[in-house]
This record gives sequence, C-alpha cells and structure tokens, in this order.
Amino acid sequence: MKKILFIIVPILLAIFIFIIIFVVVNKTSGKGALQVTSTPVSKVYVDSKFIGQTPLCKCEVNDMITVGTHTVRLIPTQGDLEAFEEKITITPSVLTVVDRTFGPGASSQGSVISLTPISDKKDAQVLVVTFPDKSQVFLDNNSSGLSPLLLKNLTISDHEIKVTKDGYKDKTLKIRTVLGYKLEALVFLGVNLAAATTSAIPSPSPAISPTPASNVKILILDTPTGFLRVRADSSLGSAEIGRVNPGETYDLLNETTGWYQIQLKDKTKGWVSSQYAKKQS
Repeated sequence: MKKILFIIVPILLAIFIFIIIFVVVNKTSGKGALQVTSTPVSKVYVDSKFIGQTPLCKCEVNDMITVGTHTVRLIPTQGDLEAFEEKITITPSVLTVVDRTFGPGASSQGSVISLTPISDKKDAQVLVVTFPDKSQVFLDNNSSGLSPLLLKNLTISDHEIKVTKDGYKDKTLKIRTVLGYKLEALVFLGVNLAAATTSAIPSPSPAISPTPASNVKILILDTPTGFLRVRADSSLGSAEIGRVNPGETYDLLNETTGWYQIQLKDKTKGWVSSQYAKKQS
C-alpha cells in the first residue's frame, strides 16, 4: 500500500501543479499591465472608462488590461491644461508605460513605452518614434540617427535614450532591453517656450494662396499618433479644434509656411501641419 502511495502521490502532486500553472497562465495570457504617471495628477480613462488617477499601475493579475488596442486619455486635475489622448497596444504579460508632463500650449511632453515580441529570440531591438519626427536620437550618449529609428542587436542591459530637436525641450528615457522583444518608444517633445524660434512655433504669415483653392485637395499622411490635430491658427501653440485621420482628404482653403487650412465635414475651418499632409490636384 505504501509503495502505491509513493507512486500515486507524486503523480497527483504533478497534476495539481500543472493545473495551477495552466489556470494562472490562462488567466493572464489575455491581459497585460499598464502603468500611467503624470505631472500634475490626472484622471485616467481607458476606452472612455475611468480607471483611476495617476500614479496608477494596473499590474495585479486580476486588475490587468485586456490585450489589444485601447485609447488612453489623461485629464489633468489642476489648471486649464489640454487633455492627452493616445492609442496604446497591450501585449500579453507585458508592461506598457505611459508618462505625461503637462504644460501650457504645445509645451507638454511625454512618452509611451511598450514591448512587442519579435521572431528573432536572440535579438533585442528598440524603435524610437517621435513627434515631431526627424528628431536626433542618442543611445547611451552616442548619436544614433534621426527618428523614426530602429536599433537592432542591442546589449541586454539598462540603456538611456535621449531625443533632441531645435526649438523643443530634450526628452530622456531610461529603458531596459529584452531578448526576443522590440521596445517601442513613442516620444512627444514639448516646445521650448523660453527659447521658441520661428521654426518651432511658426507665426502666421501672408498666405501663399489668398483665395480658396477648391480644386486642390489635402491628403492626410501617416503620423506617429495615428491622427493629425487641427488647430485654430497656423501655430503649434494654437488651440486644437479637431482631429483628422491618415488617408482622409479635405478641400484646401488657404496655406502659409508649414501649414494648410482645410474645411472639416462639419464646415469647421482649421489648420494642419504640412509635415503630415500634402496637396493633391
């Protein structure tokens, strides 16, 4: 009898452990963690549902976010500051980090960091996408190129990413690379209001096309955020009055250096950056 128990008990124990592991993995495989920080404190919404205030971490097994694409919205609880909204992708059992420092006008800055599995399990990669693009990227104080930038075959350790661009505040991120994953860093640079230049915040200038050009269309191009802000005036510091999506076309009403004036479907007139739009006859 004892011999039988010695045989059966380990088998039952192994089955029990397997069931526990299966249940835990099954419960977490469809979810991932989300951490959100901000200055000042902000209310956090995911897909229009309020989930708490910053600092916030949905990191417990039963409190994680469902895998997939979600919309995160941060609304500052202090001051008259513009809310931040961005699409994020939650990956199974991976932490996605959203950080935002709010400021007046276009001076806000922040980042979204996530991990995506890659086919080469012996490689570690970093993808840096910035707004605005063509920003200078430094990895561990070494100039690596202009954004958007994909870095491959990195050492598995802690690294520092620094993003700079004339007229904007520098942004530094502390990251750690992981084998078999691509770390994606979406970086939003804030305008340096103290040293603003005409290239950073274009001021309205005489329009090149003083009359509406109804026969010319404006095609919205791909952007790092997945949408393009429509502003009340031809300036990054101007108020956001709407958003348009890549692939959409609008009538060109007017233009000035670096900006196109378009008319939205609700007849609202606004300006979009020519960096992410082009003319179509």
